[in-house]
Amino acid sequence: MSLAAGCPLDGRTCLVAGGSRGVGRGIALALGEAGGRVIVTGRSSEAGASTDGRPETIEETAREVSARGGDGLLFRCDHTQARELDALMAYVRRVAPSLDLAVLNVFGGNDGFDGERYPDGSSYGTPFWRRPAARLGHLMESAVYANLLTAQALAPFMVAARKGLIIVSTFDAGGAFLGDAFHDLAMASTARLAFVMAEDLAPHGVTVLSLSPGLVRTERVIAAGLGEEAKESPLYAGRVVAALAADKDVARFAGQVLHVADLARLYGVRDLDGSQPERYVPIKPEDVPT
Repeated sequence: MSLAAGCPLDGRTCLVAGGSRGVGRGIALALGEAGGRVIVTGRSSEAGASTDGRPETIEETAREVSARGGDGLLFRCDHTQARELDALMAYVRRVAPSLDLAVLNVFGGNDGFDGERYPDGSSYGTPFWRRPAARLGHLMESAVYANLLTAQALAPFMVAARKGLIIVSTFDAGGAFLGDAFHDLAMASTARLAFVMAEDLAPHGVTVLSLSPGLVRTERVIAAGLGEEAKESPLYAGRVVAALAADKDVARFAGQVLHVADLARLYGVRDLDGSQPERYVPIKPEDVPT
C-alpha cells in the first residue's frame, strides 16, 4: 500500500499525544499529509512553559499539520494528570464524533538531560547500582504511567464506537540490551502495556499495537551532535502510522511490536529523501572491532 496518491485519512480524527517535537511531531505531520484531522497534545506551548526551554510547541506542529493538507488542532495537556486528561477528552468529544486513531507517544525521560548527564548526575549507561532508583521511577511515570492514563481516558470513547486504533511508541531491539538498564526496562514495559491493552480492547473492536522506529533525527538528537548516526527522519515513522491507520485489516497486528522499517517495505512507504532505512540492529560488544 502506498500513500502517494489521495488523502486516505480524509474525515478521520487522530490524536497524537506528545506531538510537540520528535517522533510525535513527525507522526502528526504525516497524518496531516494523509488528510487527517489531527489533535496535537503535549506540555510545550506558546501559551505556557515548554519542556527544557526548547522552542518546539504544539501550536507549531498544529499549524504545519494544516499547511500539509490536514486539519491541525491542539490541546495543552500534562499526560500524567488525570484531571487534565478528562478535560482533553471533553474537548475531543466536542470537536469529533469519534476518535479513529490515538498515538501514545508521551515520554519525558530526557527532561533535564544536557547531552551528557541527567539532573541526578548520572549519564546514559551508568550501571544500575550507581544511580538513584528515582530515575527509573521518573521513566516509568513519563513512559508507562502517562500513556496508561491517556489510554484510560480515551478508551471508553473508542469502546462506545466499537472501532479505533491505538499505537504506542516504543523502542525495541529484539531482546538485545539497549545500553541503559532503566531505559531498557521502561521500553520493555511500554511494549507490554500495548500488549495487555490489546487483549482487553480487542473484544470491543479497538486495535492496539506498539511501534518501534530506528534511530531518528529528532531535534534533541541533532542538538546532541548525533544527526549523522540517525538514519530516519521523524516523518518516516509518521508515514508508516498513516499507512497503518488506512489499513482496513490492521487488527491482524493487535498486540504486536512492529518496526517502522519492516512496515515501510510492506506499505511502500519512503522517507523524506526517498530512502527506506533498514531496521536498527544494535551492535553487540563482541562485534566492536578492537
